[in-house]
Parts: sequence; C-alpha cells; structure tokens
Amino acid sequence: MTASERKIVTNIAEIPARLATLAHPLVFTNGCFDILHRGHVAYLEEAAALGRSLVVGVNGDASVRRLNKGRDRPINPLEDRMVILAALACVTLVVPFEEDTPLDLIRLVRPEHLVKGGDWTPDKIVGADVVKSHGGQVHSLPFRFKRSTTDLLRRIRSSHGKTNERGE
Repeated sequence: MTASERKIVTNIAEIPARLATLAHPLVFTNGCFDILHRGHVAYLEEAAALGRSLVVGVNGDASVRRLNKGRDRPINPLEDRMVILAALACVTLVVPFEEDTPLDLIRLVRPEHLVKGGDWTPDKIVGADVVKSHGGQVHSLPFRFKRSTTDLLRRIRSSHGKTNERGE
C-alpha cells in the first residue's frame, strides 16, 4: 500500500478511529474532483491552511452522475480520484460518499471548519448548520483561478480532430 493509499478510508466503520489520530482543528471539504486542475489544488491548499488536518469527502461515481455534470461523468473512477487527492501534501484523509450530499459524513467528522468554493454562499453549504451548532466555522473561499473541469472537457472535446500549431 502506498503512502497515498494509506490516507484513504473506504470503510465508514474505520473513520472514527482514523479521525481520533488527526491533529485539530479539522477542516472538511467535499467535491467530485473528477479531473484535478490548478483551481482544485489552490482551493485545497487554502482550505488546509484553516486547520491542521484536511479531510476531503469525494462523491462516488453514482453520486457524480446524479449531479448532472454530463452523461459521461465522472471521467475518472472514484478510486483514481481518491488516490490523486490523497497524493497531495495538503490532504490528510480522503473519504468517499455515495449520497447526494456529504451531510452524514460531516456529522461523523465534526470538523471545526467546513469549506466550499466561492460558488457556494455559506448559507447554502450543506452541513453548515451542523458545524455551527458545535461552534465550528463555515467558509466560502473565493476562486483564485478561473478553472472548471466542465470547461476543460469542453475545450478538449472541441479540439478533437484539430491539429496543433505544428500541424500534428
């Protein structure tokens, strides 16, 4: 098992024991992270800086499909997405969830900081009420880089069959 794979917990029964070993304050965020890009990395590093351990909830494949991001999404399967996230130094623990929202996972983790990207206002962030009820804080981090997996895929698809500047 690689160091990255050791950061992944797929058995929900093991989560409490793993959480007990993490330094506090805990930061939690979640997402699909289908094709990791600079915007994701900057966001995750900024989220991690709010505490001492960053727990990332990752939408399972069926959960991503229900988000209507496109009929062929996710591009990368859950296992690949989790390993890539776990390889980032700023990420402490990666946990998948299959539900439409990470609410149950947020209740289990009980983070001191709940974080989402700037397209989410704090009052619309799932689990905000849970985190605030035990004295935690909710953060909506502004985008530092205008990036999106959907846009990236659109650009890749529109260039399919075209040649580059060298005629290749």
